Amino acid sequence: MHIPDGFLAPQVYIPAYLVDIGLLFYAFKRFKKNLKEETIPYLASLSAFSFIIMSIAIPLPGGTSVHGLGVASLSLLFGPWTAFLSISLVLFLQATIFGEGGITSFPINSLSIAFLGSLCAYYTYLIAKRYLEDKASLFLSGFLSTLMSAFAVALVLGIHPYLFKDPFGKPLYFPFKLSLVLPAVLFPHILVGIGEGILTIIIVRALRDRI
Repeated sequence: MHIPDGFLAPQVYIPAYLVDIGLLFYAFKRFKKNLKEETIPYLASLSAFSFIIMSIAIPLPGGTSVHGLGVASLSLLFGPWTAFLSISLVLFLQATIFGEGGITSFPINSLSIAFLGSLCAYYTYLIAKRYLEDKASLFLSGFLSTLMSAFAVALVLGIHPYLFKDPFGKPLYFPFKLSLVLPAVLFPHILVGIGEGILTIIIVRALRDRI
């Protein structure tokens, strides 16, 4: 799912950097305020787990890939802002050390996967548990957060051919239109979302009483 360098226009990633840095700064302030030393080993372990499953990326047509996230578990156990901060750090390390995801595209990856994924997981669970059993709410949280992240990545990529063209109408950056990118990214992530939902049930139920 990580967007590599060269696919995004500067008109997109420069403002995104400003927004992402501002949100990360706010997330860090909340993290420092709410920090509990006894939960740090769990946070570190789940962040490392997220790093591993996001590193196992299966390429998709069109230049992106499919992989697990681990976002929902972090969000439900530590809160969406801590999860946003943690997953963004994972994405930054993957981009700078392993070349997975780009430096220029980092803020879009951070906003799509870490920010939207974390908030979607957290609020989906809050709403769903009013009407559903805990297990179903956890599953829905993991499933929808994965689809939301995939949708955001596909949307940003898919609008580029409409917005940025040379004088002859040729796309300057990402070349595939939204009508191709949305199904190409979303359909494989339905399966990933099911796995993410099951993973969320297992991890949250195993750790929620210890955190």
